[in-house]
Amino acid sequence: MVGVLLVRLGGHAAGVFAGRRLVDSKVGSRNVHGRHRAGGSSQQRFARRREGQARVALEAAADEAARILLPHRRDLDAVVLGGDRRALAEVLDDVRLRPLAPLVTDRVLDVPDPRLKVLQATPDRFRATVIRLPAP
Repeated sequence: MVGVLLVRLGGHAAGVFAGRRLVDSKVGSRNVHGRHRAGGSSQQRFARRREGQARVALEAAADEAARILLPHRRDLDAVVLGGDRRALAEVLDDVRLRPLAPLVTDRVLDVPDPRLKVLQATPDRFRATVIRLPAP
């Protein structure tokens, strides 16, 4: 059993896999505006708004991760992460997710927007063997 948590600003996906079969999952998104390029006070206002949107999006990701992954924690062999490292770090800072910390793998998958199809395709990525060849 493997738990998967994919997070990018504005989107998240949490799932539990038994082998390649998706047992439980939830995918969601929140609106987070891109960066503003103009200067002045409007830029600061826009940055504060974006910051608030990002906070709400990451809180939603933590809520879904807790709801999907925690009930399966005793059965999980590992938790695989994917997406934006900063966003993942903020989500994993949630107190509710601390019991999952020992199960988190070192490798972070590079994934596009976390959607159901992306989540369903992750077993091929986390079950793949990484081979590193030494430089001659």
